[in-house]
Amino acid sequence: MVEGLGVSQVFALLPSQLSTLGVPDADRLSFIGLFSALLFVLGMPLVPLWGVWADKYSRKAVIVRSALVEAVVFLGMALATEPWHVAVSILLIGFQLGNTGVMLGGIRDAAPKARIGTVIAIFGASGPIGFAVGPTLAGILIDGLGWSLSGVFAVSAALSVGTALLVGFGSREVRPEVVLEGRVLTLAFGAVRGVLSDRAVRGIFLIFGTAFLANQMSRPYVPVVVETITGRGPGLASGIALVAGTAALAGALLAPFVGALGDRLGYRRILVGALFVGGLALIAMPLAPQVGGIGLLALVAVVFAACVSSTSAMVFSLLATEVSPERRSQTLNLVYLPLYAAGIVGPALGGVVVQAGLPAPFFLGAATLLIGAVAVARRGDRGSRRPSPAAELAAQVAIVEVEEAG
Repeated sequence: MVEGLGVSQVFALLPSQLSTLGVPDADRLSFIGLFSALLFVLGMPLVPLWGVWADKYSRKAVIVRSALVEAVVFLGMALATEPWHVAVSILLIGFQLGNTGVMLGGIRDAAPKARIGTVIAIFGASGPIGFAVGPTLAGILIDGLGWSLSGVFAVSAALSVGTALLVGFGSREVRPEVVLEGRVLTLAFGAVRGVLSDRAVRGIFLIFGTAFLANQMSRPYVPVVVETITGRGPGLASGIALVAGTAALAGALLAPFVGALGDRLGYRRILVGALFVGGLALIAMPLAPQVGGIGLLALVAVVFAACVSSTSAMVFSLLATEVSPERRSQTLNLVYLPLYAAGIVGPALGGVVVQAGLPAPFFLGAATLLIGAVAVARRGDRGSRRPSPAAELAAQVAIVEVEEAG
């Protein structure tokens, strides 16, 4: 929850911080996209390694590492006096990723068997709650109490240090029942090769990457859309909190209901609907302020967040039912690779096309989603069967990681 809280503040407050640091308006929109792309640059190559390192050496150390890196990132944001300070801080976020599967592995081995589902469900809700609380807390501190941006990030840094201490001194090491033998690189990248050799997996990963490419192109500019309504003075942080915080929470709460609907109607049908409606929502997002102000923008953001969460749920369901059993768990644990790739390409592409105007990243993202909807619809719906309990547990790993990374 603390990680989601802090990272959501980085996304929400980045435009305001660049303005505070003196970045000219002519360059700011491009900077927002390019800086957002830095988040996954260092993280993506390390994705397959963290789980192997944790199982071979220490889960606890890997989790504490993540919390301490978070503290450095948020402290760097608090102390930044030049745009490149912000860029370096965001780049370091890549070193804090890859901890969710490790946490869930420890939870699964430590929790009583009769409570595993309950504990994992609580854990799964923590990331989305953090993403909802982060902008809301920033709005209270900035607009309500008159704090600076630096003060907000300093609070997140202190909370991250607290979680590192809590895990380091308040929990015991939980070792896996079976420790893999062999070289780390061989084990990690062997799993990647095995997963990507499956044609069905490649197709579903492409769908997943398409959906998040659209999201990553447009998301950095949502605070700028809010800024067109509130201006850059008092009320901006609260407006961002209303739009981003409400959307994050509503999207997380709606996803389970969409999953149940997918069980009844078919995962691909719901996936097509989520991609199509998400595309329409992206078209409406930069236009909403001109029609209905901040309230309509918040509503459109909620609809889009629900579509993104629904897309994730349907993708995980397809992987849990259409991928061969021997590759299922590895595939679910590596499903956020397309997200990381989209996290690099999407904001960078958004930073280029935004030169044509603020709506451009939203319209391009909408086109991407609509094309994806057509592609999935043409492929048709296969008869899906209920995933096994093991596959459902592995899917929880991927869902939490996606919520944590965006």
